[in-house]
Amino acid sequence: MTDTILSNARIVLEHEVLHGSLLIRDGLIAGIDSGSSLAAGAEDMGGDLLMPGLIELHTDNLERHIEPRPKVDWPHAAAIIAHDAELASVGITTVFDALRVGSVVSKAKANYGEYARALADEILGLRAAGALRISHLIHLRAEVCSETLIAELDKFGPEDGVGIVSLMDHTPGQRQFRDMTQLKNYVCGKHGFSDAEFEEHIDGQKALSALVGAAHEAAAVAASQRYGAVLASHDDTTGDQVTQSARHGAQFAEFPTTVEAAQACRDHGIAVMMGAPNLIRGGSHSGNVAAKALAEAGLLDIVSSDYVPSSLLSAALMLGDIWGDLPRGVATVTKAPAEATGLTDRGVIAMGRRADLIRVARFGTAGMLRGTWVAGQRVG
Repeated sequence: MTDTILSNARIVLEHEVLHGSLLIRDGLIAGIDSGSSLAAGAEDMGGDLLMPGLIELHTDNLERHIEPRPKVDWPHAAAIIAHDAELASVGITTVFDALRVGSVVSKAKANYGEYARALADEILGLRAAGALRISHLIHLRAEVCSETLIAELDKFGPEDGVGIVSLMDHTPGQRQFRDMTQLKNYVCGKHGFSDAEFEEHIDGQKALSALVGAAHEAAAVAASQRYGAVLASHDDTTGDQVTQSARHGAQFAEFPTTVEAAQACRDHGIAVMMGAPNLIRGGSHSGNVAAKALAEAGLLDIVSSDYVPSSLLSAALMLGDIWGDLPRGVATVTKAPAEATGLTDRGVIAMGRRADLIRVARFGTAGMLRGTWVAGQRVG
């Protein structure tokens, strides 16, 4: 047996912060003791926080590594390894890499090509080869308003270990982009559309949604069941949309856009996830509900780093300050995402759980990562 002792730490347990020591044995938490004395051979944490490793359910950070500039396709193995190292460096020990399924291939300027199956194979191959520091699982973002969703879903099966399928519907004029001015700024900024091209794009997407939307939504729900994956909704805006998500069996809601939708999620027993950048910036970049408002209303359960990996730790500390309860803030990025996705072996510091841990020093409202352990092995 290999023992590691981390002493003189402020250990963030499920409901309290304990000053003491933690014993790691064979990748698991084997002992938790109070007191500041150092055992022989122990590593002194210097009074820093010792927290469960962070769990990220929805990040498109890998896309930034694969396409660091427009139309630059970086070598994928190098990109995945760099992405993995970045997440380890900010305290994320488990990630569901979000890959879009459902492409638009008939429009030259707004073309979203298929990539998920090939990239998933590369992630899973590197994981099997032991090339990655943290735990990587697959999250399929099923785009309902697309041309190829069913064919792409059919390329995955239970053997891929898909952990999450989220129902994405970016039909113009509803959900995330119900504000058409915001949508125009986003689409024209990304694709360089003229006003006429934008209107043509909108008309085409609405027609596509009317043609295939219902069939694609049903196919994505069926695929999640076939894979054994957790189903998530995305950008629910109204109570009726949440009711439909509940009928489909959604376990958590990614980024509801209104207080009404968040409250409806709570009424249906669906966990609410919001973006850490929204919380830290003080509002949504798309003009939707502020994460802080939901936190203050008691309607926030899970936080995702979304497009800024380092924001996950900052958000947990910020929520701890807002609620006056550090363990509750930390739970939004550890215990709650683990429970939402059925990861029963991690997410809290408790006897017998995986020793996925991070050491954090606080500097006012900021936290600095000083160590990362995955299954008891130091990776950062």
